[in-house]
Amino acid sequence: METREHYNTERDRIRSAHMLDAGVRPPSSARGVHHVALLSSDVETTVRFYQDLLEFPLTDMFENRDYQGSTHFFFDIGNANALAFFDMPGLDLGPYREVLGGLHHLAISVEPSRWQHLREKLEAAGVDYSHIDGSSIYFLDPDGARLELISDPLGEMYGHTVL
Repeated sequence: METREHYNTERDRIRSAHMLDAGVRPPSSARGVHHVALLSSDVETTVRFYQDLLEFPLTDMFENRDYQGSTHFFFDIGNANALAFFDMPGLDLGPYREVLGGLHHLAISVEPSRWQHLREKLEAAGVDYSHIDGSSIYFLDPDGARLELISDPLGEMYGHTVL
């Protein structure tokens, strides 16, 4: 079994070989995240959770172009970013599973005052969560996707600049 020291050494090697300092790093070819798409087993339950509990406004709903009868719907998560969902009626997709190549968690930055407000709403709604390091709370959505609300500004994590 590999040791922690091995993983730290390997991480340092990869960082040294591939990560450029901010002053010489080229700009990204991307404009940003257009949307992240997740699956929903029940459209109305998902809307109630994301809009009513987390206060992410529902912005649009239409039929999924790839699957007749499926709804594609969007929530505003700030900075012209959207969180999108598909329901896939009749496909019996089963419960959420965390798998290699799948979603581990989605971290959404909120202002510290909103973070505290949403934390209180989660408590009042009986949603179990883990409070980590004073600025992050982790919890599951109705379909089991793991979410993080983080009060750190975009581009920072625990006081460390990541962008």
